[in-house]
Amino acid sequence: MSGNRRKALLVSAAVMGGAMFMTACQNADAATDAGVSQGSSSSSPVATAPTPSGSSTGGGGQGSDATNNGTSTSTGSGKGSEDGVGSGVDTGGGKREAVEQGCGANDISWSTRSESQAGGYILVVAKAKAGITCYLPAALPTVAFGSDGTQAGPAEQSVGQQIKLGGSTAAYAGVNPKTTGTDGGKELDSIIVGIGDDDFDPVSLPVGTITVDEPVVTNWHTDPADAVPFN
Repeated sequence: MSGNRRKALLVSAAVMGGAMFMTACQNADAATDAGVSQGSSSSSPVATAPTPSGSSTGGGGQGSDATNNGTSTSTGSGKGSEDGVGSGVDTGGGKREAVEQGCGANDISWSTRSESQAGGYILVVAKAKAGITCYLPAALPTVAFGSDGTQAGPAEQSVGQQIKLGGSTAAYAGVNPKTTGTDGGKELDSIIVGIGDDDFDPVSLPVGTITVDEPVVTNWHTDPADAVPFN
């Protein structure tokens, strides 16, 4: 092989080797650049976009409008008296009513009078004291006589109605102290009246001199004509 040809081959080989070397370096640099770029992207802090004022990051911002606008989302309705005191019993619908109590003997202004109908009897009149509203139960009044506590039995077959006392409303009960046809009996001048057997404050009412023998008493009535204790 001539010297010129060998020289040409060497030059060609050198050129090809240099090209391959440059290509390899470029590929390595590209890979390095890619790695550096990826590492920088994963490690660098990510800027957080500011949250718009008045919006919520949870639930799509729902539920904040009612608060910001000053409106309430509550569906319940309050109950109580209109004046805000809240006294009395809750009757529903936001209304309250004053508590009504059962009458005791000390809640009542009492009076009696003698009547001649049905052979003679004592009419007991009951009115609530000023400022008091109470109920007389649908039961016989408790009427007792003398120190031995002789008690009047029922003059009627059925129990009457509950009566609300207050203001000028009065209730009446008729007492027949003697239902027997004999001459026996106790001579007394007062009766003891209570609102049922559980009344701890019965009252003693003057009635004049009476003879007591198997007495009876009617229910409470709002009409005195219904309080006649017929035998």
